[in-house]
Amino acid sequence: MSDVESLRRDALAIWQAGVDAVRSEQLVVDAVRCDGRTLSVCGETFDLSEVGRIAVVGAGKAGAGMAAAVEEALGPDVLDAKVTGWVNVPADCVRELRTIRLHAGRPAGVNEPTAEGVAGTEEILRIVGSLGEEDLCLVLISGGGSALLPAPKPPVTLADKQEITRQLMHAGATIQELNAVRKRLSQVKGGGLARACRAGRMIALIISDVIGDPLDFIASGPTYPDGTTDAEALAILQKYLGSDIPARVLELLESREEACEESFPHDRVVNRIIGNNASAVNAAAAEATGRGYEVISLGSGNAGEANAEGRQLWERCRSLREDRAGHSGPVCVLSGGEPVVQLARTDKPRKGGRNQQLVLAGLVAAAEDGLRDVVLLSGGTDGEDGPTDAAGAYVDAVVLEAARRQGLDAESYLAINDAYTFFEHAGGLIKSGPTHTNVMDLRVGLVGRE
Repeated sequence: MSDVESLRRDALAIWQAGVDAVRSEQLVVDAVRCDGRTLSVCGETFDLSEVGRIAVVGAGKAGAGMAAAVEEALGPDVLDAKVTGWVNVPADCVRELRTIRLHAGRPAGVNEPTAEGVAGTEEILRIVGSLGEEDLCLVLISGGGSALLPAPKPPVTLADKQEITRQLMHAGATIQELNAVRKRLSQVKGGGLARACRAGRMIALIISDVIGDPLDFIASGPTYPDGTTDAEALAILQKYLGSDIPARVLELLESREEACEESFPHDRVVNRIIGNNASAVNAAAAEATGRGYEVISLGSGNAGEANAEGRQLWERCRSLREDRAGHSGPVCVLSGGEPVVQLARTDKPRKGGRNQQLVLAGLVAAAEDGLRDVVLLSGGTDGEDGPTDAAGAYVDAVVLEAARRQGLDAESYLAINDAYTFFEHAGGLIKSGPTHTNVMDLRVGLVGRE
């Protein structure tokens, strides 16, 4: 095996170790224990003889794995006697479970609210609204939950929300800004699900896909009180869309008085983070160390713009390659987070995602010096990078040579956000399929021995 192949193999294995550490099934199994008589959820114990119904609801890219793990933990007897459930997931994550219904809330690779998502959310609201004081509600929340839990506030329509989401994403709005707007236009986000629930106890198990794990922003905070206002949401819309705000949205945010909403049921609701990007970065670091790399971790709080992040990852690796002072062996640079992509105006066909864009930007920056002894990799832990079937991409000397041999102009592909097409020709796409988890992105930069 050549040095290039060895580095590439290590980079992919390190990334995979990070993903495996936040597999939704294992995270839930670690949090939920049941022996048929008592149920423990994140350390909170319930005598099942005193619990009426157990409702399991939720939404997100990790929803299928989380729901399956809940069923495994509870066991068939408890499931058949007490459990009802409904979880909205992407269409490619739907499978048959014993009791909990997995509902296709949106197509695969299209992170926007749909009519199917609305129908699923209405069923979730019906279930939680039917519960009583003796019942328990488990909520499974993970990345992608915002688009999978649409329930527009009148007079706003689903079409309005779809257009707003699409425009904000294309304009480069951050996930925090997107969620602030979504909450003010939704009946379920910003604590709406908790307020609609009539169970005596609600416990939300959360896999975080947001930097810093803020409970009010993950999936737009369906089980956490809303701290945003209509005025703040309107300011975000004006920042990115100017005067192109749908009339019904403008009417809702401008004319509605900031009245006090129904009191949030703080005494009945518990939110628990069971997995996040830091868990993935730490596991990747352990794998890299085990493979003989010195690890430099940049942590999980890396946002920024994809092109700039890609250039910075290359520059850090180039510096380590050229200046070996203090580094006697191979080095692994790790970082987690979620950058944004500024979409260029073009009438040409294009396809890509933020991870592919980031890596292609790194390749463009590295083209003059070459990628000798360096691999750059970036992938979404959910296995889904933009509207594509790739989790992300990697580049090394082989990919760069393949691009040159085929006459591919990397800068041209980068300029119109067509990274997928570039890597489809040159090689380097990471196709893991759905991972049933989501804790943002994981980046790996490897610098081999001299």
